[in-house]
Amino acid sequence: MLVEGGQCALHASVGKLSQFLLLPRPRGSAELHRSTVKRVPTRVKPDRYGVPSEPTEEQAPPTTASVHAVLEPVRLDPSPASLPPEICQFLEYARVEKGLAGNSITSYRRDLVKFAEYLRRQGRSYERTSREEIRGFLATLYRRGLSARSVARHLVSLRNFFRFLLKEGRTRSDPTSDVDAPKLDQTLPKYLTAEEVDVLLAQPDTSALLGLRDKAMLELLYATGMRVSELVRLRWADFDSNLGIVRCLGKGNKERLIPVGKSALRAVENYVQHSRPEFARNEATPFLFLNRRGGPLSRVGFWKLLASYGRHAHIATPLTPHLVRHSFATHLLERGADLRSIQLMLGHSNISTTQIYTHVLKERLKQVYQTHHPRA
Repeated sequence: MLVEGGQCALHASVGKLSQFLLLPRPRGSAELHRSTVKRVPTRVKPDRYGVPSEPTEEQAPPTTASVHAVLEPVRLDPSPASLPPEICQFLEYARVEKGLAGNSITSYRRDLVKFAEYLRRQGRSYERTSREEIRGFLATLYRRGLSARSVARHLVSLRNFFRFLLKEGRTRSDPTSDVDAPKLDQTLPKYLTAEEVDVLLAQPDTSALLGLRDKAMLELLYATGMRVSELVRLRWADFDSNLGIVRCLGKGNKERLIPVGKSALRAVENYVQHSRPEFARNEATPFLFLNRRGGPLSRVGFWKLLASYGRHAHIATPLTPHLVRHSFATHLLERGADLRSIQLMLGHSNISTTQIYTHVLKERLKQVYQTHHPRA
């Protein structure tokens, strides 16, 4: 039988759905090389709280993409004062009128800075940009070692940018309209088994202050399927313990209500009562999950913690917050939840994004058949 911390949150979520869900400064090559080198966790340093802390890091060898980036550095300063006015106006439009999240704005900005530098080298302006320049830019991305998925994201950024320019009368045509997107291999999301989830949730030492915090974050991540950026921005005021729900602010500042199981609520309450006051040096801080210094725990900080607990749990698959999110959705679907309810809890704007989990379930059924049927 599975322990309570693993699966009761899923059953509680399914039962409450109908009730709640309807409601670069210029950089030289040496500096750029340092910024493109990956940093990987190597070991977990025990701390005085008795739980694994953020692992120390060391530099990994540069990848092919980072070497190309060093050879072809982007010299355009991406600070607001030096950005082309067209890009500044587009980013403001995306932020204010489209309501895009900060991470999306950062991605758009990074992609468009690369494209602006490419056009500068070609001696072209936005008004004179043709399909050939768009395809040439994408080709340089491939030569730098970027994957088809990353190139496709750059193309999406350019499409939205030129549609904005066309709408504003800054250009006569959209040069991206006739450019085909790279073909992407459909990869099914990986997920944890129910047994692996139980082992993971049992890792934090709840007799330690940080262990209480980590336990609450792991329980809540699996119980709700939140994105990591949503998790670290939570406030205690977002919870309604009596109703068993949490208010979540997702992409584009879209708010949604997510049911929370008793196990996750209990873990959060224990953290708030016994651990958080020890970290909250500034009593006015609104964020729920704090680091040792009393500030909000960052996405990267939680990412490292999660990876550390995954290694301690001997989980073979490299653990990421999105892997836990995939596990949440897959386990709900396996237990009979409908796609529409899962879509609402995950905060997907389009149900086609959620439908990928039906393919996961089909593949799992095939594996069960192949393993257990005598004539498979």
